[in-house]
Amino acid sequence: MAEEKNAAIRRAEEVLYKTYNRFPVIFDHGDGVYLYDSEGKEYLDFGAGIAVMGLGYNDPEYNMDLKQQMDKLLHCSNLFYNRPAIDGGERLLKASGMEKVFFTNSGTEAVEGALKIAKRYAYNRDGHGGHEIIAMNHSFHGRSLGALSVTGNDHYQEPFAPLLPGVKFADFNDLESVKALISDKTCAVIMETIQGEGGIYPATEEFLKGVRTLCDEHDMVLILDEIQCGMGRSGSMFAWQEYGVRPDVMTVAKALGNGVPIGAFLACGKAAWAMKPGDHGTTYGGNPFVCAAADTVLRLFEERRILEHVKSMGDYLWEKLEGFSRSHDCVTGHRGKGLIQGLEFDRPVGDVVKKALLEEQLVLISAGANVIRFVPPLVITQEHVDEMMKKMEASV
Repeated sequence: MAEEKNAAIRRAEEVLYKTYNRFPVIFDHGDGVYLYDSEGKEYLDFGAGIAVMGLGYNDPEYNMDLKQQMDKLLHCSNLFYNRPAIDGGERLLKASGMEKVFFTNSGTEAVEGALKIAKRYAYNRDGHGGHEIIAMNHSFHGRSLGALSVTGNDHYQEPFAPLLPGVKFADFNDLESVKALISDKTCAVIMETIQGEGGIYPATEEFLKGVRTLCDEHDMVLILDEIQCGMGRSGSMFAWQEYGVRPDVMTVAKALGNGVPIGAFLACGKAAWAMKPGDHGTTYGGNPFVCAAADTVLRLFEERRILEHVKSMGDYLWEKLEGFSRSHDCVTGHRGKGLIQGLEFDRPVGDVVKKALLEEQLVLISAGANVIRFVPPLVITQEHVDEMMKKMEASV
């Protein structure tokens, strides 16, 4: 078995483009909150495919709905209507309180569409282009050139400069730094409601409400990126709903499809009518198969009262991680909401993550160099949290 695995890994290194430093594990299948590798070993998963597998693995009802749709129709293009896109779109708008939705293939594509809405709105208003966007330092919005342009990390940006012009970076949770960047050219502010890759930093209520007020005062579009922190992960369907504000545009992906690649950007108010036919498009986005997945996910979230469960499990995880942080001097911070939490260490966590995987069969992921990110499937139980804590203790 080991020889077969090593041979497969060598083949992968020959075939796949080298943009990831992968761990030497080949996952074969999953069930519930566990993954199983090609040698039959069981792993407790607290990464959920980077916050994707909200319902966990091999959910029978989810699987059945997708199998039925596969037998009916996979794709027909956006030149025509399809029922799953209509049904899934209605559920997503109901859950978010937004007005219009455009389905994409990924989160980064959703960000691209959101940026285009902001620029189109300003163009409609002013009759010309050349507008600017305010983004946040230490943010992450994706790898395509537009999304990368508003990602506040020089390490990701430098090899691909010049990027989208007219992007300025403020400091997250520092309202004065946003005010200082506003000019008559500014058309939008884009930010994550909870910064993920940047270290699991939730927006403060004062900051988010303040940015909303600035956008209203200056007729700017507020874009909230909920790709990672949305879809119930914070304990609300979308994290911004806890703050008493509403964005003009929102992006969502990851857990929306529970493993099927789908994203969306949603708009309301002035932004809902900014784009015209021909301004944007996609070949695969919103096809019947991926929208059937999203429709099923949204239905199951409601029927199974996933949000209530996340709040309960989030409180339990918080209590356990707080106890861990108090008993380990190497832990310097604990942040997050619901089932998106992070422990900050006084040193890089790469060795801990690797040891957890290879020796304790626990899947953890990092956020930056020194934060362990906890984004498990939303269906975990207290027993899974307890099991994770034992394995992490052994790893640290």
